[in-house]
Amino acid sequence: MTGTPPTLAALTTYLLSKTGKAARGRLAAHLSGEGLRLWHMAVLAALADFGPQAQRDLAARLVIDPSDMVKVIDELAAADCVERARDTADRRRVRVALTPAGRDRLAALTARAEAVQDEVLAPLDAADRATLHALLLRVHEALPAGPE
Repeated sequence: MTGTPPTLAALTTYLLSKTGKAARGRLAAHLSGEGLRLWHMAVLAALADFGPQAQRDLAARLVIDPSDMVKVIDELAAADCVERARDTADRRRVRVALTPAGRDRLAALTARAEAVQDEVLAPLDAADRATLHALLLRVHEALPAGPE
């Protein structure tokens, strides 16, 4: 028996919020075991998917405060996951690139994220998972960009 009031269980946004919070918490627990946060994974994924980019542009893309981005990049650089270099076209800009170690780290983190996803979505079969993903992606893409 669940303690969720039916009024709340009838709200898809409530269910999304609770499910998202549970999934995020489980993934964060896995990442913290490696001394990482979700922002670390987001930066690695953005660099893998979009290639090297200016640190300022990366912060804007991921909607991370630039000062917080500096800390995340510092931590990833210390772990040899990213490297920074002055932009040859504009020396005021710092470009960030994924290292081979960063690519390997992202692959390991993605595998962990997929394991958490399998755990959270265990009640659904493959077709239901595909449908859920397609619907959530459509909703996500329609949302205005902004802070999480």
